[in-house]
Amino acid sequence: MNTTTEPLMLGWREWVALPGLKVPALKCKVDTGARSSALHAFSVVPFERGGETWVRFGLHPNQQETETELWCEAKVLDKRNVTDSGGNVTERYFIQTEVMIGSQCFSIELSLTSRDTMMFRMLLGREAMRKRFVVDPGASYLQPLAGLTSADEPKATSL
Repeated sequence: MNTTTEPLMLGWREWVALPGLKVPALKCKVDTGARSSALHAFSVVPFERGGETWVRFGLHPNQQETETELWCEAKVLDKRNVTDSGGNVTERYFIQTEVMIGSQCFSIELSLTSRDTMMFRMLLGREAMRKRFVVDPGASYLQPLAGLTSADEPKATSL
């Protein structure tokens, strides 16, 4: 865990892990224009557990590939309307889970939505970044991801 008061530098895309959902590695678009964070999800099915609403959903963790599937379950935090970048309003489930970026692991809210047509399976919005990170839009993969070998992990690059 980063204990310094200096925010970490992120590029416009980073590797993240979602340990609470057992997702070891996911390429994520860092988007300061988006308020909330979003995670790709398909076959989202609500169910009851212990008197609380949960969701079970599938996730295609790899970019531009839908054969690999991970199945996740999470307690529903909320269900609310979200306006996407095209101005379309959709009702989405929100969950809360841990995200690991570089040396930091912290809890964030994620909306669940289909991102199969998007380049990145996860979008990190500014609420999750607030007071933790600064973004260099000309760089990529500035933070290492624990668990990836040096052969798997892309090197920091600039555009």
